Amino acid sequence: MPRKANTVDDPEITVRLKYGIHTIFVLATIDWPFSRLTTELLSILRDRYPQGLTASTGQPDLTPVPANDSDIKVAYALPKNASDLSQGWKLIKEQESDALGKKGLGDMCSVAFALLEPDADEGDAEFVVEVPTLPEDEEVM
Repeated sequence: MPRKANTVDDPEITVRLKYGIHTIFVLATIDWPFSRLTTELLSILRDRYPQGLTASTGQPDLTPVPANDSDIKVAYALPKNASDLSQGWKLIKEQESDALGKKGLGDMCSVAFALLEPDADEGDAEFVVEVPTLPEDEEVM
């Protein structure tokens, strides 16, 4: 009998962190605090995208990733509709010590993130996620 995800025996989750055209997969546990997710995310971004992040395929500008954690704040959001990411995002009002599972993050959930100045208000965060679409003349097989 297969195990169910997110039980006490299986607290591991995969979080899909989204910004612009990028999706970063992070293996975490439901009891991780957001501070640990942020540390892991920034480490991955610095390693994989040293030049910065691309917000849109139609926009060549890059969003820089600061070298120091103290130079940045990360805001997170869940989709308004998990089945249709184009409907937008709602801010997760979290404290650094809040556990991922307590704020609704589950296995394979999509979470948008925004990179902010350290003193910025998270309520002003703009979550930029480019959702791929098929051209109208193409059929889905």
